[in-house]
Amino acid sequence: MKRYLYLAAGTFLMAAAYKSIYQSVGMVTGGFSGIGVIVNRVTGGVWAGGVPLWITNVTLNVPLFIAAFYIEGKEFIKNTVTGAVLLTLYLAVLPAVPVDAADYLLAAVYGGAACGAGIGLVLKSGFTTGGTDMLGVLLHRFFRQYALASIIQVLDMAVIIAGVLVFGMSVSLYAIIAVYVTALVTDTVLEGTKQARAVWIISDKNEQIAPVVMEKMHRGITRFPASGVYTQQEKSVLLCVVSIKQIPYLKEIVMEIDENSFLIVGDVREVMGNGFVQKLQ
Repeated sequence: MKRYLYLAAGTFLMAAAYKSIYQSVGMVTGGFSGIGVIVNRVTGGVWAGGVPLWITNVTLNVPLFIAAFYIEGKEFIKNTVTGAVLLTLYLAVLPAVPVDAADYLLAAVYGGAACGAGIGLVLKSGFTTGGTDMLGVLLHRFFRQYALASIIQVLDMAVIIAGVLVFGMSVSLYAIIAVYVTALVTDTVLEGTKQARAVWIISDKNEQIAPVVMEKMHRGITRFPASGVYTQQEKSVLLCVVSIKQIPYLKEIVMEIDENSFLIVGDVREVMGNGFVQKLQ
């Protein structure tokens, strides 16, 4: 149930960013939504208010889903159809809220934050919304020599360049800020603000260090057998994952026991389990 709430909230935020902010100021950040913003502007003279974003979204996604169904099968698209339909519905029913076109910086920050939070929630739910990501996956099937991420980046860059031609360079420079904020907020939603570090401890006194760390810091420790290539001595290496705030305390404990110990502290992309992030039900 929670994943569907995430999906509903995420697609709502994405639609609000596209329709209420990006469309109002003419900010193109890539994707099918960016194409929708461009189409809306260039058709303003022949369609009152321009072609709505939801129509462009449907027009682009329907043939894409049909192609994906025949190329990859129904399992590939089952978690994308729901997200794409919800996003399209929100784009159709949400009212357009005019934003002062002069406030490009605010539009980039707030639009990027709303879009990033939305994308993060959608990805956290296990769904996707189609668009250039799905197109990139299909193209990658025929162009295996290129990385999937590179194909998607080229597609989005092509949309952004088209936006420059339609809306000019000024607003497009602010679109770069929006893209950065979107990525930053998306990562925060997916990984949270709780940052973790993996600490490798190499010491001749690991047998003394391990129980003290477990007792005082309430963190588990894994021990690996190792041998020094230069010294040819057998010893053990300890691995402990702690929050970033616990790093100074861990260093203090280790150095008090063995001031000659060797510590390696590395970034951890994601941690799931007891004491850290729990799996979404």
